[in-house]
Amino acid sequence: MDIFINNIISLLKEEIPLSAEEIEGLIEIPPDIKMGDYAFPCFAIAKQLRKDPKKVASELSQKLVPNDIIIRINALGSYLNFYVSKNMLFKTVLEEISNKKDFYGNSNLGMGKTVVIDYSSPNIAKHLAVHHLRSAVIGNAIYNFYKALGYKCIGINHLGDWGTQFGHLIVAFRRWGSKFSISSFSGKETELTVSKLNELYVRFHKEVKENPSLEDEARDWFKKLERGDKEAREIWQYFKEISLTEFERVYEKLGIKFDLYAGESFYNEMLDDTVKRIKDAGLTEISEDALIVNLEEYNMPPCILKKKDEASLYATRDVCAAEYRKQEYDFDKMIYVVGSEQRLHFKQFFKVLELMGYEWVNDCVHIDFGLIKFKHGKMSTREGKVILLEELLEESCKIANEIIEGKNPDLEKKMEVANDVGIGAIIFSELSTKRIKDVLFDWDVILNFDGETGPYVQYTHARLCSVLRKHGEKVSTDVDYGILKEDDELILVRSLEAFPLTILRAANNYEPSILSKYLLDLCSTFNRYYQHHRILTDNDELRKARILLVDSIRQVIKNGLSILGLKAPERM
Repeated sequence: MDIFINNIISLLKEEIPLSAEEIEGLIEIPPDIKMGDYAFPCFAIAKQLRKDPKKVASELSQKLVPNDIIIRINALGSYLNFYVSKNMLFKTVLEEISNKKDFYGNSNLGMGKTVVIDYSSPNIAKHLAVHHLRSAVIGNAIYNFYKALGYKCIGINHLGDWGTQFGHLIVAFRRWGSKFSISSFSGKETELTVSKLNELYVRFHKEVKENPSLEDEARDWFKKLERGDKEAREIWQYFKEISLTEFERVYEKLGIKFDLYAGESFYNEMLDDTVKRIKDAGLTEISEDALIVNLEEYNMPPCILKKKDEASLYATRDVCAAEYRKQEYDFDKMIYVVGSEQRLHFKQFFKVLELMGYEWVNDCVHIDFGLIKFKHGKMSTREGKVILLEELLEESCKIANEIIEGKNPDLEKKMEVANDVGIGAIIFSELSTKRIKDVLFDWDVILNFDGETGPYVQYTHARLCSVLRKHGEKVSTDVDYGILKEDDELILVRSLEAFPLTILRAANNYEPSILSKYLLDLCSTFNRYYQHHRILTDNDELRKARILLVDSIRQVIKNGLSILGLKAPERM
């Protein structure tokens, strides 16, 4: 809380050679309440003072004078620990949550700054599959972190909507799919679906084995597409619209929206200028008839800009897209949420930007992540085909509905709650593990209402709502804060106080699991408190104070779930 931090800063800045901003950046919250409410590590100033950090902490503890806000100061090893007035702590935290409600945890830290986040990025004419899930939900959480910090966020879905495969698909469509009229689309029902496009694509590759000339025909059609041929463009646009309709339906189930769908094709007319700038910088050479940037001295393979047939590659398009985004949005940070297998690609493409003289490449970051693995092998795969994301979500909602049916058969809006829980379980399972690690997908764990899962956090929120309904009166901040004396009450309030800092840490580390773990710990502490202390007690003053605490915990859990992309059901 600002009142406590500012007080600590005012005490310290008279005694140590650091600015207020530097002091604030070093202040920590100790892991144990017995170690104080805030701590200042003395390592940083010990070097400047040429003293042992333990001695610095000890000397400062004797110099600094406590006051009505910071009531005690002591040294513990190399740390200076500060204890705040418990009454003021409870009052400050609970009143701020009550006043800010859905906006508690938000800040103006990023006001006037822009963050571009590139995530999901599926290929058109193909289904969204399970392997698209992690980029989508991690990217969405990072988007929400920065939005909560006051940044202007621009979420971009960089579609894979260009390449020779569309020559294959156009040939297949013209030969075997012409019964699907292009004019039948435009918002109306059409028989052509992404599944049908997949079937046409598979058929092309079967037929080409018997008729190799189809490959030449496909190359010709892609060249026509590149040149802007009317028929080729209409068919390609048709594929794109059908794909986006399906994508948006699945994204809506996940609660994910994008500010912009700008795929590879968006940059076609800009590519020649980009390649010219790279050439003009003296970075290119010809190798095996391909145009490359030689990165051997940086211990990397060459970055290929154009193949022998003059076709551009991913790296060329990514350099072009980065240039465009910097010019269009003047971002302060650009985040690419793409799997770990693309690490080399991003190192190469960032190095090319650096060699072009773009200092803003230092504001570009690749946020990678591990794979999804299944405990029992591939779930409901169809003869080796990929697991469709929509099927996975539907299965999760179905299982959640069966669990809720067994636990609470009379629940109102049961299917709506089951969807919230089923979808939330999938999202939370992806965000509760450190993103760089592989995720083991296990239904028994993911949908466990008692484990470290999304349903457990949602169920705790519903329990808090139930307590408030039983209370049946308006929650007030006009309470006796001194009556809250239990250790668990102090731990809970300190946890609530740490929520804004948790969002900041999660954003700075691009790590949703930091917030997931925070919510799990908060729920665990509350459920322990709930088991050992009566909230709706006959003591009116104690009841009012504890109800305010309950409502504050409910609000923070709701806010945290929302940032991660989950709903917070009031009944389960």
